[in-house]
Amino acid sequence: MRRSDREITDIEEKLEIIRRNKVLRLGMAEQNQPYIVPLNFGFEYNDGLLTLYIHGAQEGKKVDILGRNSQVCFEMDGEHSLITGKEAANYSFAYESIIGFGTAERLTGDAEKIRGLNALMKHQAGEDREFSYTEAQLRAVNVYRIRVNSFTGKRRPRP
Repeated sequence: MRRSDREITDIEEKLEIIRRNKVLRLGMAEQNQPYIVPLNFGFEYNDGLLTLYIHGAQEGKKVDILGRNSQVCFEMDGEHSLITGKEAANYSFAYESIIGFGTAERLTGDAEKIRGLNALMKHQAGEDREFSYTEAQLRAVNVYRIRVNSFTGKRRPRP
C-alpha cells in the first residue's frame, strides 16, 4: 500500500467498515477484459477467515464470467466527505475502504445456499435469525461464497 499512513491494520476496524457497508463492487476478468458489478452481500468472519456471500440470477454475464474464472477482487467504501481548502490543490476527500481478493464458488446444496442467504439477510436487514426459503426460491437463485485470500483497509479521516 503506497499510503501506509492511511492503512487500517486492526481487524476489528476493518470488520466495522464491512459492517457499515451494504454494497460491494465485485471485479471479475474475462479474456483480459475487466467487468465490475455492484452487489449486496453478507459475510462471516471465523477463525481469521473472511467469507463473503453474494446472490443473483441463474444466468447472465456475472454467472458466465465466474463459470470460467473464479478469481475475483472486491471493493467497498463509505464515510465520504469533501475536505475543502483555500485553493484547489488543498481540496481532498475523506473516506474509508476495503479492497480484497478471493475465489468465488457457486453453491449447489440447499444447506449451503441457505447459510449464504441467511448471512446476506443478517447483514442487509440486521436480523440475526433463520429465514425460510421455498424449494422454488432456492432453485431460482445462484448463491456464491467468496473465500477471501487477502483484504486491506484504508482510511482518510477528516482533519
